[in-house]
Amino acid sequence: MGFLRARHDEAPVLGCDAADLAEVEQIVVRSGTSFGKGMRILPPDRRYGMYAVYAFCRLVDDVADDEGEAEDKSRRLEEWRARITRLYAGEAHDGIDRVLMATIRRFDLRQDDFNAVIDGMEMDARGPIVAPDEATFDLYCDRVASAVGRLSVRVFGDSSPAADQVAYHLGRALQITNILRDVAEDARLGRLYLPRDLLERFGITPRPSAVVHAPQLEQVGRILAARAHDHFRAAAAAMAQCDRTAMRPARLMGATYAAILSAQERQGWGTPEKRVSLSRPRKVLIALRALAG
Repeated sequence: MGFLRARHDEAPVLGCDAADLAEVEQIVVRSGTSFGKGMRILPPDRRYGMYAVYAFCRLVDDVADDEGEAEDKSRRLEEWRARITRLYAGEAHDGIDRVLMATIRRFDLRQDDFNAVIDGMEMDARGPIVAPDEATFDLYCDRVASAVGRLSVRVFGDSSPAADQVAYHLGRALQITNILRDVAEDARLGRLYLPRDLLERFGITPRPSAVVHAPQLEQVGRILAARAHDHFRAAAAAMAQCDRTAMRPARLMGATYAAILSAQERQGWGTPEKRVSLSRPRKVLIALRALAG
């Protein structure tokens, strides 16, 4: 386990007990995400800081995705908001709390960014999002992705205004890529994140079941993909003003998702139920280029 290796460092990772670190890491492992592997490039304090941020995001996202009633989800998210407030007041009740609090203090994370993530989960928890207007679409992307980025760049090691710009643009690029890749999956859940303005421009009924097989989905996909590419370019320009070492994980994520977006463009949106993916050799090559660049 990673936490056992981390305990051989000169000082305890983030000053935390190994059992608390293991509890946070297990959330990452159980999620089945490749996120944990990607964070191995970070030194222990930063790696476990990112595990803590991920654990928070995973747990609040689970609340939003739960099949329970909207009122109950909102209550549980408010409990998370109160929990974050307690952490900033120095009150921790369990292992996840303790590692999160250590991460907040070590990397000077902002409470507003945690609250923004919760706000994003609240948008999903109130009921399926269906064809939001452009302002709501952008707000959602900021809360569920760019706010996570604002937390992450500080853990990576850069808290400059340029790093916040990386978070702003890269978060939106990643979220738009996810939305474009998951159109069919979201529709099965009654969700439709594509902006209503674009759908109506091309004569698509703003209803999940109507979008999946609409021939005009191709045009909507192309426009949003171009928008995502603009954000990838803006993020890369902002990264050039940041600490190069700190931005290694951001470069890796950007390169990986840009490749996913390009693969989606090559496939098109004629069969959105066919989810694009990258082969393992392709991922390795992208990682090597991103980390060497």
